[in-house]
Amino acid sequence: KGGIGKSTISTCVSTLFAMSGRRVLHIGCDPKHDSCYALVGRSRSRTVLGLLRPDGADITQEQFLLSGRHGLKCVETGGPEPGVGCAGRGISLTFDIMRRADVKPSDYQVVVYDVLGDVVCGGFAMP
Repeated sequence: KGGIGKSTISTCVSTLFAMSGRRVLHIGCDPKHDSCYALVGRSRSRTVLGLLRPDGADITQEQFLLSGRHGLKCVETGGPEPGVGCAGRGISLTFDIMRRADVKPSDYQVVVYDVLGDVVCGGFAMP
């Protein structure tokens, strides 16, 4: 369900862990790509899916791994416009791109996933 505070809570949790000195990776998994706004200070962050090119060129972590407050790192998946495509597929594709760009969640002490509440075609079934 949208509008119940998932992004607010997830960004606060990420910030608190980062303030305590932990290595934090915050992954925004909503096509609206607004999860990292409060963490990196941009109204709209670059998205992994927005970097895809028709020629299939490699995407590097420097292109999508954003540095936020208190040293945390942030990634926005992005996704299709409402009613077009599958947000769940975009999330899976983002994880593949992160792996190829050598961004490993296991390199962080805390990984927070800010997931949308209504993936209907795969992806996350629950947070």
